Amino acid sequence: MSTSSRKLTLADIADVRAYERERDALRARVIDLKSRRRFSLGHVVTIMFENRETMRHQIQEMARVEKLVTDEAIQEELDIYNPMIPESGQLCATVFIELTDDEQMKLWLPRLVGIERSFVFRLADGSEVRSITEAQHESQLTRADVTAAVHYIRFEFTPDQVAAFDARVVLAIDHPNYPEEIELLPANITELLADLLP
Repeated sequence: MSTSSRKLTLADIADVRAYERERDALRARVIDLKSRRRFSLGHVVTIMFENRETMRHQIQEMARVEKLVTDEAIQEELDIYNPMIPESGQLCATVFIELTDDEQMKLWLPRLVGIERSFVFRLADGSEVRSITEAQHESQLTRADVTAAVHYIRFEFTPDQVAAFDARVVLAIDHPNYPEEIELLPANITELLADLLP
């Protein structure tokens, strides 16, 4: 498996003035793209599957808001966000626990400790692919008594599992305090297969 073929480089990130000229068109493209890559599971969890285009948009927006103009500053953003671009056989996602007030946070964040390890794809061949978190990320975002509102996870598929990612794909959360599942629509399956295939 290639380790860098899909990753962004400095050459992919437009300077601020050039980005302003393409911003409206890029935002419209990314909104459309995200509509096929974002899933709500229950009433407080949303998962967004990232790819090269969503991460480019994220970096461009960060550079715009924070007025990042040097190669060094842009490279720092690339180093942060490139790991969220999947290589073939992978899916990478941002998980959002969407809570709107302090009361909800006090209720849900302690109940959902470990949720980042509770996402499972169930495939038509009977196999399952479970979410993986980076140890460093997990140590920064989850404590024994409370979790974070945002997590970064990935899924590693074997070639046989990629081949089975077609007819019926279920995305589930099997956390004891938050069991949820959805079946992906054909358009969602097609979209995510673009990440999984070489």
